[in-house]
Amino acid sequence: MAQINYITVQGDTWDFISFKVYDNEHYIDILISANPSYMNITIFPANIELVIPEIELERVDTLPPWKKVITK
Repeated sequence: MAQINYITVQGDTWDFISFKVYDNEHYIDILISANPSYMNITIFPANIELVIPEIELERVDTLPPWKKVITK
């Protein structure tokens, strides 16, 4: 599994970092598992280097039914 690094900005939180890097705030558990030494931090100071694992993101169809194109 590939990974990248992320340098925190003052005020970052786990959910906000997840949203920034994965475009979804629901991957906090993956971030914390990859960075166990920071698991007790709620609001980050600046310049903490975190490991960001590469994950396969699920594609969610967010269109309402009346906007979906039906092909036959």
